[in-house]
Amino acid sequence: MFDKNQQDFGGETYGQGGGAAALALTGANRFRPLGRLTQSEWVGRAGDRLAATDLVVDLGARIGSREWFRGLATCTTLCVGAAMLAPGFRPMRIAFEPPLGQAQWEESRALAISPLGYGADTGRRLAASDLVEPLAETPERPRIELAATIGQGDGFARVLERAGVSRDESSEISSMVGKVVPLGDLKAGTRMDLVLGRRDHKTDPRPVETVGFRAAFDLKLAVERVGDALRLKRIPIAVDNTPLRIQGRVGGNLLQSVRAAGLPGDALQAFLKAISQKLSLRQIGANARFDAIIARRRAETGEVEMGSLMFAGITQGGQKTQMLKWTTDGRDQWYEASGVGETRGVMRQPVLGHLTSTFGMRFHPILGFSRMHQGMDFGAPVGSPIVAATDGVVMFAGWHGGHGNYVRLNHVGGIATGYAHMSRIVARPGEHVRQGQLIGYVGSTGLSTGPHLHYEVFRNGQAINPTSMKFTTVQQLAGGELSRFRAKLNGLLAVRVASGGSEKTDAKSAEAKARDKRG
Repeated sequence: MFDKNQQDFGGETYGQGGGAAALALTGANRFRPLGRLTQSEWVGRAGDRLAATDLVVDLGARIGSREWFRGLATCTTLCVGAAMLAPGFRPMRIAFEPPLGQAQWEESRALAISPLGYGADTGRRLAASDLVEPLAETPERPRIELAATIGQGDGFARVLERAGVSRDESSEISSMVGKVVPLGDLKAGTRMDLVLGRRDHKTDPRPVETVGFRAAFDLKLAVERVGDALRLKRIPIAVDNTPLRIQGRVGGNLLQSVRAAGLPGDALQAFLKAISQKLSLRQIGANARFDAIIARRRAETGEVEMGSLMFAGITQGGQKTQMLKWTTDGRDQWYEASGVGETRGVMRQPVLGHLTSTFGMRFHPILGFSRMHQGMDFGAPVGSPIVAATDGVVMFAGWHGGHGNYVRLNHVGGIATGYAHMSRIVARPGEHVRQGQLIGYVGSTGLSTGPHLHYEVFRNGQAINPTSMKFTTVQQLAGGELSRFRAKLNGLLAVRVASGGSEKTDAKSAEAKARDKRG
């Protein structure tokens, strides 16, 4: 331990009296110029100074001293240096692919590795690309069985080519099938079973042995190789067309009760629409009974195809409401059991345009005074098509003073409509027109400030506001058409309610019996 009163110099001990000389000698040696030091002395002195230097200073002790400030400066320098030399961190930009739809997912599965090891179950088959090199030494099976599926928007021949059929045979098979059923009528998802035979060279496509698929609900087609030629074979499928009849109690809610009984969604909406023509749905009590008959086809192979609603009925308090769908002039309409049919609705807007003037008093822009505007004006470009607002007969078609080129249609129930300022008239007097049928084109003839359609509605000769117009068309079947209507109704009413999924009476046989009774 160092003792300031006793110092050792060269093995001799001196007291305090010799301390000054010793310190002076030491100071003289310490401030000796570096240039006069030997190399060993210089290295030793540098090592002593480095050993005496405290690089890690305790900043919690001797606060404010020179060593403390040196430690603070060292710590600050290290922190700032680390912050300056630290690498920057930025978010990585990654582009995500949009999610695949069901059809795209099925297509992409065919590109995966797993089908090579475990077999595919998508029904998709991809043709070999130019990057595929055939292995001539690999042995081949004499025949292979494949399944191909027609996709949405797929061409029939293209599906065969993807399955490995040559282009010539694909075209030949497509031509044969197209003569039996339109290729465009083949539904997406139709499965084709193919058998491809042996080929002479591995670089050649395999020849077709058989191709079979369901062309329609009641028809299957098979293409088979007979000798060196392909032959098309039709295989009819027996189909039972017995309708499905559903009955039940209305209960607390008609819609829920009919749905629970098994009526499909589209038929359910048609049922409510048909019944609402004669009854308010709110007036149907819980004890009322509903009766619905829908078209149905059952194939011998087990498939079932549900059709549209054919009959709708409600029995309440001994009163029967029976509605039958009947086609007249190519249009389906609901008729009562007596043969009376009604159609309710509103007038169709006769032109695609914007409303520029409404019904009522207004200042006439040409005549310069206010008067009654007996219609509605629709602004539209010249040449825009004008159609009939509803079914009717052309009463007038020609020039009509301030109306310019004008067409007037008569409808049932004393209703008439007028169409003015046409550039050209298409309808002819006496012609029967249907709702939406073209009768002329927008123009600016007569008293007009620009191209537009002046549209009028009359009831018993008096102009009324077109926006408030609603109509009811009543038709009564008669003669032979009424007889056919009743025969169909009796045939449907003879169908028994489904029991365990089957009916005991065929509608066709019941209809035949009804005709025999009339005869």
